[in-house]
Amino acid sequence: VDNDTRLRLEGEGDVSLQGGPPGDCYVFISVQEHPFFRREGQHLICQVPITYSQAVLGATIQVPTLEGKEDLEIPPGTASGQVFRLRGRGMPDPRYRGRGDLLVEVVIDVPKRLSAEHERLLRELAKIEHADVMPRRKSFLEMLKNFFTSGSDSPRKENPR
Repeated sequence: VDNDTRLRLEGEGDVSLQGGPPGDCYVFISVQEHPFFRREGQHLICQVPITYSQAVLGATIQVPTLEGKEDLEIPPGTASGQVFRLRGRGMPDPRYRGRGDLLVEVVIDVPKRLSAEHERLLRELAKIEHADVMPRRKSFLEMLKNFFTSGSDSPRKENPR
C-alpha cells in the first residue's frame, strides 16, 4: 500500500436519513515512516556505514532486510555514497506479483577520535601517498603549560617594533 492511498468500500458507509441504501466508505491510508528504510515506490533505500579500510580493501558486511540480515559484498575501492542493489528485497508489489529492490548506500564512517595506533598508521599511509596532512595539534592545556614553563608555543605573538 502506498502512502495517501484511498480505498473505496462500496456499500459499507452509513445508511441515508431517508432509509435509502448505505453509502460508500472511503479509507485514507497514511504510511508511517520507518526509522531505517526510506521508500520510493516498491524500492526500499537505506544507508549503511562502513569503515575506510572496508571501503579500500573490500569486505562482506551484513545489511538489514525485511526478512532479517543478509550478506553484501563490498568490492575493493568502494566510494562513499556508492549504491548496491539487492534485487527482490524491497516492498511487495501486488499488481505485478513481484517485489521491489533494496538499495543500500554505503557511507564511509570517519571517526571523530583516533587511538594513537590508528593515528600513527594513518600518518604512515599519508607519507606513502605523499599527502600533506595537518600536524597533530597540541591541546590548549599543553600550550598553556608550555607557555608558563618555557615560554614556547605562546598563543600570543610578539609585537615587533
